[in-house]
Amino acid sequence: MQTLKHYSIIALLLICFSCDVKPKPINYGSDGCHFCKMTIVDKVHAAEIVTKKGKVYMFDATECMIHFMDEFDTSEIKLYLSNNYTEPEALIDATKATFLISENIPSPMGAFLSAFKNKADAEKPQAEKGGDLYTWTELLAKFKD
Repeated sequence: MQTLKHYSIIALLLICFSCDVKPKPINYGSDGCHFCKMTIVDKVHAAEIVTKKGKVYMFDATECMIHFMDEFDTSEIKLYLSNNYTEPEALIDATKATFLISENIPSPMGAFLSAFKNKADAEKPQAEKGGDLYTWTELLAKFKD
Protein backbone atom coordinates (compact mmCIF):
# COMPACT_ATOMS: atom_id res chain seq x y z
CA MET A 1 0.00 0.00 0.00
CA GLN A 2 2.83 2.38 0.87
CA THR A 3 4.48 1.71 -2.52
CA LEU A 4 1.23 2.47 -4.32
CA LYS A 5 1.11 5.86 -2.54
CA HIS A 6 4.64 6.63 -3.70
CA TYR A 7 3.79 5.74 -7.32
CA SER A 8 0.68 7.89 -7.13
CA ILE A 9 2.66 10.86 -5.88
CA ILE A 10 5.33 10.39 -8.56
CA ALA A 11 2.67 10.06 -11.29
CA LEU A 12 0.95 13.22 -10.06
CA LEU A 13 4.22 15.15 -10.07
CA LEU A 14 5.05 13.97 -13.58
CA ILE A 15 1.65 15.09 -14.83
CA CYS A 16 2.06 18.51 -13.22
CA PHE A 17 5.54 19.09 -14.63
CA SER A 18 5.05 17.54 -18.05
CA CYS A 19 2.51 20.17 -19.12
CA ASP A 20 4.67 23.24 -18.61
CA VAL A 21 2.58 26.11 -19.91
CA LYS A 22 5.02 28.95 -20.52
CA PRO A 23 6.60 30.78 -23.44
CA LYS A 24 9.84 29.59 -25.01
CA PRO A 25 12.63 31.93 -26.03
CA ILE A 26 12.68 32.58 -29.77
CA ASN A 27 15.95 31.75 -31.50
CA TYR A 28 16.07 34.69 -33.90
CA GLY A 29 17.59 33.80 -37.22
CA SER A 30 16.81 30.07 -36.88
CA ASP A 31 13.22 29.54 -35.62
CA GLY A 32 10.55 29.65 -38.30
CA CYS A 33 7.08 31.17 -38.33
CA HIS A 34 4.44 28.48 -37.89
CA PHE A 35 2.07 30.34 -40.21
CA CYS A 36 4.11 31.75 -43.11
CA LYS A 37 7.25 29.62 -42.67
CA MET A 38 9.61 32.62 -42.83
CA THR A 39 12.61 32.67 -40.49
CA ILE A 40 11.95 34.85 -37.43
CA VAL A 41 14.53 37.67 -37.40
CA ASP A 42 12.66 40.79 -36.24
CA LYS A 43 13.07 41.13 -32.45
CA VAL A 44 10.26 43.67 -32.01
CA HIS A 45 7.43 42.07 -33.98
CA ALA A 46 7.57 38.32 -33.21
CA ALA A 47 4.74 36.51 -31.41
CA GLU A 48 3.88 33.20 -29.74
CA ILE A 49 0.89 31.11 -28.85
CA VAL A 50 1.10 28.66 -25.95
CA THR A 51 -1.61 26.01 -25.70
CA LYS A 52 -3.15 24.72 -22.48
CA LYS A 53 -1.00 21.60 -22.96
CA GLY A 54 2.19 23.67 -23.24
CA LYS A 55 2.79 23.44 -27.01
CA VAL A 56 4.38 26.62 -28.35
CA TYR A 57 3.77 28.07 -31.82
CA MET A 58 6.11 30.87 -32.90
CA PHE A 59 5.39 33.61 -35.44
CA ASP A 60 7.44 36.30 -37.15
CA ALA A 61 4.67 38.86 -36.63
CA THR A 62 1.49 39.33 -34.62
CA GLU A 63 -0.53 39.32 -37.84
CA CYS A 64 0.72 35.78 -38.59
CA MET A 65 -0.46 34.73 -35.12
CA ILE A 66 -3.89 36.22 -35.83
CA HIS A 67 -4.15 34.50 -39.22
CA PHE A 68 -3.07 31.19 -37.62
CA MET A 69 -6.01 31.48 -35.21
CA ASP A 70 -8.39 31.09 -38.18
CA GLU A 71 -7.22 27.50 -38.63
CA PHE A 72 -6.77 26.52 -34.98
CA ASP A 73 -9.13 25.62 -32.13
CA THR A 74 -8.69 28.78 -30.07
CA SER A 75 -10.29 27.16 -27.02
CA GLU A 76 -6.97 25.25 -26.69
CA ILE A 77 -4.92 28.47 -26.40
CA LYS A 78 -3.69 29.55 -22.97
CA LEU A 79 -1.38 32.46 -23.89
CA TYR A 80 -1.28 34.96 -26.75
CA LEU A 81 2.04 36.78 -26.69
CA SER A 82 3.57 39.55 -28.80
CA ASN A 83 6.99 41.17 -28.63
CA ASN A 84 6.98 44.51 -26.89
CA TYR A 85 8.06 47.12 -29.45
CA THR A 86 9.83 49.22 -26.81
CA GLU A 87 11.70 46.23 -25.31
CA PRO A 88 13.00 43.95 -28.10
CA GLU A 89 12.64 40.20 -27.50
CA ALA A 90 10.37 40.73 -24.46
CA LEU A 91 7.05 38.89 -24.85
CA ILE A 92 3.95 40.55 -23.42
CA ASP A 93 0.35 39.39 -23.02
CA ALA A 94 -1.21 40.32 -26.36
CA THR A 95 -4.70 40.31 -24.87
CA LYS A 96 -3.69 43.22 -22.60
CA ALA A 97 -1.40 45.03 -25.06
CA THR A 98 -2.08 48.16 -27.07
CA PHE A 99 -1.37 47.84 -30.79
CA LEU A 100 -0.31 50.55 -33.21
CA ILE A 101 -0.80 50.27 -36.94
CA SER A 102 1.42 52.91 -38.53
CA GLU A 103 2.66 52.86 -42.12
CA ASN A 104 5.81 54.52 -40.81
CA ILE A 105 6.78 51.49 -38.70
CA PRO A 106 7.35 48.49 -40.98
CA SER A 107 6.65 44.96 -39.73
CA PRO A 108 7.76 41.66 -41.28
CA MET A 109 4.48 40.83 -43.06
CA GLY A 110 3.55 44.34 -44.13
CA ALA A 111 0.66 45.00 -41.74
CA PHE A 112 2.65 47.80 -40.02
CA LEU A 113 1.50 46.31 -36.72
CA SER A 114 3.43 46.77 -33.46
CA ALA A 115 2.55 45.76 -29.89
CA PHE A 116 3.12 47.84 -26.77
CA LYS A 117 2.80 46.90 -23.11
CA ASN A 118 0.39 49.77 -22.45
CA LYS A 119 -1.38 52.65 -24.13
CA ALA A 120 1.05 55.28 -22.86
CA ASP A 121 3.98 53.46 -24.47
CA ALA A 122 2.07 53.25 -27.78
CA GLU A 123 1.05 56.92 -27.77
CA LYS A 124 4.68 58.13 -27.98
CA PRO A 125 5.51 56.52 -31.34
CA GLN A 126 1.97 57.26 -32.55
CA ALA A 127 2.59 60.99 -31.93
CA GLU A 128 5.84 60.81 -33.95
CA LYS A 129 4.88 58.35 -36.70
CA GLY A 130 1.08 58.53 -36.90
CA GLY A 131 -1.28 55.60 -37.08
CA ASP A 132 -4.16 54.12 -35.13
CA LEU A 133 -4.29 52.39 -31.74
CA TYR A 134 -6.18 49.15 -31.09
CA THR A 135 -6.93 46.88 -28.17
CA TRP A 136 -6.62 43.12 -28.74
CA THR A 137 -10.38 42.79 -29.31
CA GLU A 138 -10.43 45.72 -31.74
CA LEU A 139 -7.41 44.31 -33.58
CA LEU A 140 -9.04 40.90 -34.01
CA ALA A 141 -12.18 42.59 -35.39
CA LYS A 142 -10.07 44.64 -37.82
CA PHE A 143 -8.33 41.52 -39.15
CA LYS A 144 -11.67 39.72 -39.56
CA ASP A 145 -12.84 42.40 -42.02
